Amino acid sequence: MHLNSASLPTRRLVATLGLLVAAACMPALAQTHPGQDQLVSEVARDTGKDPQALNALLDGARKQQSILDAISRPAEAKPWKDYRPIFITPQRINDGIAFYRAHRGLLESIGRQYGVAPEYIVAIIGVETSYGRNTGKYKVLDALVTLGLYYPPRASFFRGELKTLLELPDNHLAGPLDTLTGSYAGAQGWGQFMPSSIRDYAVDADGDGRIDLKNSLPDIFASVANYFAKHGWQTGGPVAARAQADGAAKPITVKDSSPQWALEQLEAWGYAPGQLLNPGQPSSLQSLDGENGKEYWFTFQNFYVITKYNRSPLYALAVHQLAQAIAQGAGVTDSAQ
Repeated sequence: MHLNSASLPTRRLVATLGLLVAAACMPALAQTHPGQDQLVSEVARDTGKDPQALNALLDGARKQQSILDAISRPAEAKPWKDYRPIFITPQRINDGIAFYRAHRGLLESIGRQYGVAPEYIVAIIGVETSYGRNTGKYKVLDALVTLGLYYPPRASFFRGELKTLLELPDNHLAGPLDTLTGSYAGAQGWGQFMPSSIRDYAVDADGDGRIDLKNSLPDIFASVANYFAKHGWQTGGPVAARAQADGAAKPITVKDSSPQWALEQLEAWGYAPGQLLNPGQPSSLQSLDGENGKEYWFTFQNFYVITKYNRSPLYALAVHQLAQAIAQGAGVTDSAQ
């Protein structure tokens, strides 16, 4: 068919206008999160996972303002006198004693296997989730997208955790990735493991081919114990002991809870132990604002290990005191000090 060449520009204009109208009528594509393309590219490169499936997961995640609000007011910002009553309550102690008794055989078997005092496994679960009753309401994917892609102060850490979550094999999770719930920080399960902790320390203790930190007590207990063991828990070693400062005690400030001095050095600086301890024991000192004024605590390697779970010394001391109360109530005879 012969076309009049003069009509070609007009036809092109009509065609272009048609495409623009069609585009305007199409539904808008899902908003891509900042940095999503690069993240998907890295995960696909490192794991071979399908970029389309990864994008579908991330497109379904939502930035949550309540998560940004929650991370700005952590409980660890409170002084010890206000922090302790949150976790050391008669109900939490009694529930921990009952929990220990109900699962004593499994707890003590796993404790022996990993060399970790079982009351500390119980105390971690008690502090983290009230013995599995409160594992978190936030979608894990929402939490890590929000903090990894929309929270600059700690974006590097949380983006790494988001990447790890996307890279985890399906059999390392309690269910489909987009259905998992947890804390505002993206921790999940009874022990509140972050994705990198699942990757590095979680254990399939029941041998069913899946790591399930939500429904399998063997997996839950063994994963907490393995976390402690891999971070240097000393079987039978002390955790913390109260210290008394004399009037001329040397002021001591520590950056973390790592043991830095022999106990006898701290004694020479004016801090006396209230119980018999090995004078050569590597130790550190914590100064906390207690209900009745300043409290001083000698802390040891096992205390430092607990801070690997949560770096706050307040958290570690709460876990220690809860564990001691549970051990006493449950009749544990060889508990850590």
